[in-house]
Amino acid sequence: MRNFSVMKSIIQFVLFIFVLAILIPLLNILAMSLSDPSKVSELSGLGILPKGFSLINYEIILANPLIVRSILNSVFITIVGTIVNLFLTALTAYVLARTNFVGKNIVLILLIAVMVFEPSMITEYLLMKDLGLLNSYASLILYKAINVYYLFILMRFFQEVPDSIIEAAKIDGASHFRIFTQIMIPLSKPALATLALFYGVYHWNEYFRATIYITDPSKWPLQVVLRQFVVSQDNTTLLNGIDGKSAEFLASLDFGSLQAATIVVAVVPMLLLYPLILKYFTKGAMDGGVKE
Repeated sequence: MRNFSVMKSIIQFVLFIFVLAILIPLLNILAMSLSDPSKVSELSGLGILPKGFSLINYEIILANPLIVRSILNSVFITIVGTIVNLFLTALTAYVLARTNFVGKNIVLILLIAVMVFEPSMITEYLLMKDLGLLNSYASLILYKAINVYYLFILMRFFQEVPDSIIEAAKIDGASHFRIFTQIMIPLSKPALATLALFYGVYHWNEYFRATIYITDPSKWPLQVVLRQFVVSQDNTTLLNGIDGKSAEFLASLDFGSLQAATIVVAVVPMLLLYPLILKYFTKGAMDGGVKE
């Protein structure tokens, strides 16, 4: 028992250090973004308390039409993409888990093959080009409309629903569509909420394929614009939203804190989403772990 307590304390200490290693840099970025530009230099190392207080960095960012447009693009891609992902994943999982049809095993083998051997980037690009989806939101939403790994997780949840419920519904004359929408979907809310979180985070962080498929800057998601400002140090475009400011005002700005504010704008929406889905996420994990 004593050895167990020591091991538990060690694990808790390691996890505490791990949390600090993640949390402190985030708080440092938040402190930089909220600091008075003239006092940012006083913020030493990984300080987590702002020096002074100013929202000027956020005012400049939200006045930039390219950033505002990119935020709206990311919101649209995330919401529509997640809905499409969940609908197609749930529908396919139901068909594979609760119906029998000729060639079902072949379909499962092909899905496993796709999961193990993903198509190359060139193949994906040529497919998008042939479909006429280049430079459109659809290229970011549809290229992986169903994640095969998530599909198998949802199939497992659908298979856990007792057969007696499905048989009772069929005796009452329920069609497959009614069983899917009125029985399987409500009973699988924890699993669907968990997948919604995974799909949502994936779409919000979409970057790599957006740089390849989207050439119109007005359609860029936020992560692409973030790269332009933070990685490429494009400070000129970052200040496009402010007019009529004096040279002294521009000289007083700290671009490091402006970039920090841009990172905060990109991270906060997902941080706000986690608490809303956390209870479903926990229940989904518990349901997946408990076996009768």
